[in-house]
Amino acid sequence: MNVYTKRRQLLGQQPATWLITGVAGFIGSNLLETLLAMGQKVVGLDNFATGFQHNLDEVCQRVGQAAWQRFRFIQGDIRELADCRAACTGVEYVLHQAALGSVPRSIEDPLTTNASNITGFLNMLVAARDAGVRRMVYAASSSTYGDHPDLPKVEEKIGNPLSPYAVTKLVNELYASVFARTYGFKTIGLRYFNIFGQRQDPDGAYAAVIPKWFAGLLKGEPVFINGDGETSRDFCFIDNCVQANILAATADDAAADQVYNVAFGERTSLNELYHLIQERVATRHPAAAQAEPVYRDFRAGDVRHSLADISKANRLIGYHPAYSVRDGLDKAAQWYMDRFAGG
Repeated sequence: MNVYTKRRQLLGQQPATWLITGVAGFIGSNLLETLLAMGQKVVGLDNFATGFQHNLDEVCQRVGQAAWQRFRFIQGDIRELADCRAACTGVEYVLHQAALGSVPRSIEDPLTTNASNITGFLNMLVAARDAGVRRMVYAASSSTYGDHPDLPKVEEKIGNPLSPYAVTKLVNELYASVFARTYGFKTIGLRYFNIFGQRQDPDGAYAAVIPKWFAGLLKGEPVFINGDGETSRDFCFIDNCVQANILAATADDAAADQVYNVAFGERTSLNELYHLIQERVATRHPAAAQAEPVYRDFRAGDVRHSLADISKANRLIGYHPAYSVRDGLDKAAQWYMDRFAGG
């Protein structure tokens, strides 16, 4: 029995109250589904800037009405301290996922990104500290590694940020560290590496590449690859991310006040990724097998290659990613084909 299984069993015997910010988003709604299925009580905060009511509706349908009664939703904004305080009342663990993602969005509108990702983050730290929250786990980012050339990425070595978004995520880590030293408030940052899976939004200018490509191939629309396709990423399935959050929240205090890579630990090029997605779509839509991607310019602010060393997370919080890229794509493919291809 691994650490995650044991921790889930213990939580099932001793339910806690959790706050998920950004609960209507991709990662937030998956955390909500898992925690409700585990018998936990959950408070959710979201302003629907990038989250959706249909994500919450899907979770309700999947967990059932009895479990759904253990969920309380607050429509509010992390940029408002009063909303953060209301959400933190009576909460033991905070899983802070609310943020404005996307490197291109931050380049186009750094002020809004800063307001959500820095002011909002500080509001959550203050509210959680004042409410006596046991621990706050927050979504950090692999973008923090910036221009540091080493592969794989290890937590102790970062470079210069390459976008306003990366700056905001670095500032989050600095604030968390200061709150630990100054107030003794326990936090853990999880540096996400290209999380993907069910309920990830395929629409909009800043959609992540995997859902966007699934939707494009399913609808017979052009699929664009930035650069030559040899750019690589460490893609990580959402269930691995959920595992890391729960482990981080409940880990021993010795593991707190640090940051951890959350990834699978394997590099996949965009060309390889395109063909993996194409193979899965073609099983139900044979025409997709003939579709060719459209190559265009590299995107400003992007790093060329990314790969995580996950040994620290393995050693200190017991993180063992259960799903490879291929395993995760198999599960994600089912969800996207059901959504966009009528079953």
